[in-house]
Amino acid sequence: MQASDLISTARLRYLGTSAQKARLVVDLIRGRNVEEALATLRFTNKAVAPEIGRLLDSAVANAHQKRQDVDVDRLYVKLVCVDGGPSLKRIRPAPMGRAFRVQKRMCHVTIGLAERAVARTAPAKGAATGGAAAATKPRRRVAAGAGPKTKAKARRAKTAAGAKKRA
Repeated sequence: MQASDLISTARLRYLGTSAQKARLVVDLIRGRNVEEALATLRFTNKAVAPEIGRLLDSAVANAHQKRQDVDVDRLYVKLVCVDGGPSLKRIRPAPMGRAFRVQKRMCHVTIGLAERAVARTAPAKGAATGGAAAATKPRRRVAAGAGPKTKAKARRAKTAAGAKKRA
C-alpha cells in the first residue's frame, strides 16, 4: 500500500483492548464508504466500536485539513490495520497463597482513507447494435434425453424404475 494512494490517515495508539477484539470490528468497515462505515460502527454492539468511530471521524477531518476540495461522499476506508501493543502485566490472587498472572492487552489501530474515482457512464451494450435482444446472452439448451439435475431426483427416478420392474 503506497502512501500516495491514501488521502489521509489516522492512528489510535494504546487502545485498551486486545488486537483480536479490535480486528472483529475493523473487518466490518474495511472497503466501505465513510458514511456506511460510520453507520455500521454506530450500530455495532462491541465496546471498541465507538473508539474506532471517533478514529474514523478523525481521519475524515484530516482529509479535510489536507485537501479542502475533497469530496467526503467519495471517501472510503482503504487501509485498516490493527497491531498489537504493549501488555500490562498484573497479578490476581489465587487460593492457597498462589497468584495468577493477568495480561491487560493493548493495540494500535491505523485507518487510511482514499477517494473513489468518478464512475463514468458508458452506453449500454445493446444500444449501439439496435436492441435488448443483442445484449442478452443466449440461453443454454438442455437436450431432451438429459437426466435429472440433482442426486435426489436421480435416486427417485431409480427407485421408481425399480418399482415398475417389480410390479
